[in-house]
Amino acid sequence: MKRKEGCLFEMRRGKGRPWWWLYAASMLLGLHLIWAYRVTHLPVAGEKGRWAWMAMFAAELWFGFFWFISFSVRWNPIHRFTFKDRLSLRYEDKLPGVDVFICTADPIIEPPIIAINTVLSVLAYDYPPEKLNVYLSDDGGSIFTFYALLEASQFAKSWVPFCRKFNVQHLSPALFFSKSSISIHDSRFSEWTTMEKLYKDMEYRIDATMKQGYILKDIKAKHEGFSEWNFKTTSKDHQAIVKILIDGRDQIAQDIEGFALPTIVYMAREKRPKYHHNFKAGALNALLRVSEQISNGPIILTLDCDMCANNVESIRDALCFFMDEERGHEYAFVQFSQSYRNIIKHDLYATSLNIIQIVNFPGHDGQGGPIYIGSCCFHRRACLNGRKYNEQSKIEMKGERPNISEASVSILEERTKNLATCSYEENTQWGKEMGLKYGCPVEDVITGLAIQCRGWKSAHFRPKRDAFLGLAPTTLSQVLVQHKRWAEGDFQIFLSKYCPFLYGFRRIKLGLQMGYCIYCLWAVNCIPTLIYAVIPSICLLHEISLFPSVFSFWFIPFAFVIALAYVVSLWESLYFGETLKAWWNEQRMWLYKRTTSYLFAFVDTILKLIGMNDLAFAITPKVADEESSKRYENGIMEFGSTSPMFVILSAVAMLNLFCLVGGIKQVIIYGVGSLGSFFLQFLLCGSLVVINFPIFEASFFRNDKGCIPINTTLLSVALIIVAYFISIL
Repeated sequence: MKRKEGCLFEMRRGKGRPWWWLYAASMLLGLHLIWAYRVTHLPVAGEKGRWAWMAMFAAELWFGFFWFISFSVRWNPIHRFTFKDRLSLRYEDKLPGVDVFICTADPIIEPPIIAINTVLSVLAYDYPPEKLNVYLSDDGGSIFTFYALLEASQFAKSWVPFCRKFNVQHLSPALFFSKSSISIHDSRFSEWTTMEKLYKDMEYRIDATMKQGYILKDIKAKHEGFSEWNFKTTSKDHQAIVKILIDGRDQIAQDIEGFALPTIVYMAREKRPKYHHNFKAGALNALLRVSEQISNGPIILTLDCDMCANNVESIRDALCFFMDEERGHEYAFVQFSQSYRNIIKHDLYATSLNIIQIVNFPGHDGQGGPIYIGSCCFHRRACLNGRKYNEQSKIEMKGERPNISEASVSILEERTKNLATCSYEENTQWGKEMGLKYGCPVEDVITGLAIQCRGWKSAHFRPKRDAFLGLAPTTLSQVLVQHKRWAEGDFQIFLSKYCPFLYGFRRIKLGLQMGYCIYCLWAVNCIPTLIYAVIPSICLLHEISLFPSVFSFWFIPFAFVIALAYVVSLWESLYFGETLKAWWNEQRMWLYKRTTSYLFAFVDTILKLIGMNDLAFAITPKVADEESSKRYENGIMEFGSTSPMFVILSAVAMLNLFCLVGGIKQVIIYGVGSLGSFFLQFLLCGSLVVINFPIFEASFFRNDKGCIPINTTLLSVALIIVAYFISIL
């Protein structure tokens, strides 16, 4: 895709498109033959297995439809490359202000030391400090988070010049000191060890304060901000708090080498029990209003509290899209890929989401832009505030920064508190036409869709060096709960007025509408997946054949589609750097998410639709206990707790084991000749038994705290017995 010489970025089409179209044609042919077989061999009314046959046909129709919309990401994938040297040559003295929004919500689930590492990482960006402003939104209203940020603001005076001097790439101090080392004979050894000691001392003070459960009086005396908390303050009932810990325009705000520091602001919006607070979307909207009065940067970066900056040039990469002379005015946001620093070699829980980020996002980009995923995303402030795209107008990148000299910092803090109160948004367009949208657990996705439907484009960027590194869930329950929230929110979008096929009609390309529906229809996948995981196995036990014999022509399309799907999936995973075991783990998690996370998401969404369930938001824990962390590092699945999700997983696994044993018994009795008609059912049932080995291991062979509780196993066995008796009626 050629562009004028001198542009700040270029786009290149993905390779191998003819091969993907050949794959698509082959898959469609196979699917149509399978559907033809189902129609032409439908059991007559009253014949044994008729309802099971129809259920399988419905599942296969759905799998075909979902495969088709999923293939939309391969129509026109594009990859982007930036030219930061050109940006510096033309605009170094005209770079816009950038406001960084970091959100945290619970000091127990999201320890303050994690949040301040993210703060410290963005402070070290290669960007003029007077144009960089960092805001930490503390939705838990925790005095410990405020204390940790206060400590970080002092440590930053040493950390920022240290990063500049040593060209540090791991911008989070925790990650840097865990990944880097230096020889005792190196001339930098003294400075290195001094900085490491400063960090360890700060970390110790924060952890010790958290453990003792209160702030010492001598610490409180160091900053008047501690007076905002009293014995009545709770995470769900407190006044608005805004504190400017470092004012970047104050000449006194300098690091140890005399250079200016970025602005650092702490904000805890008001919380009262009688008000709905709209979760993360409400926090970001409060930050939009507060930051507008303090710094008013025209570019905004949103980050989760665990998503540390890992590339000093990320801001400049993003600006290459916004400030491009030819097409920069078309882009509302630039979504960077997310990477994770704690994923083990074989990605036990498939939390890297590599295929989504490496394949899907460039595919979305070729249709008008990727979705907004809530973190690692640079926005135009005007677009978040509801501005519509107009080809004739260009947004001025020079945000008018409020003049604080006319008012003291304390007066400004008091003034901005009013913008973070519970009642401020009443009878306004906030959460509707302005800011992030309310009423959905995935406020990021629906906000990005609304921006694109106002005429804007978005861009996906994946630099060679990971721009951001976060923390992935390290237990099975955390992963399943996280995906349940995502699937539930996306399905709510599909059933609302924001359904991509309706809301996006004539506003965004059909390919992008289909791209959104890949995620919006995650939850619906639970039904066909459960049909395929349960019905063929039960029918195997009752000698009801649901697939063609291996000696039949109709066996060929089934074998072809199965082989083609898995060969392409395996090749793709290996091509993008995953191991064979990681691919196998991904197949297991594909099954687990569809039979639990998506099932609960589907049911909860339907219950909410009929008024029997309330909207809730689950925070994914960023820490796990030491024992479960060791099991994770050793590649051992973590169950441990009693959960309805584990009951379902265990029941499906046990059912298939029971049916496989019963099927083998019948082969022994009737001879190998009967195997031909049931080969695919044996293959499916056997595959489900093999892939569920971690469940059998956790149920019968492990005795650590991460095993499946005995009551979960007994309950799953009871469900199997009930299902068996129902099936023979």
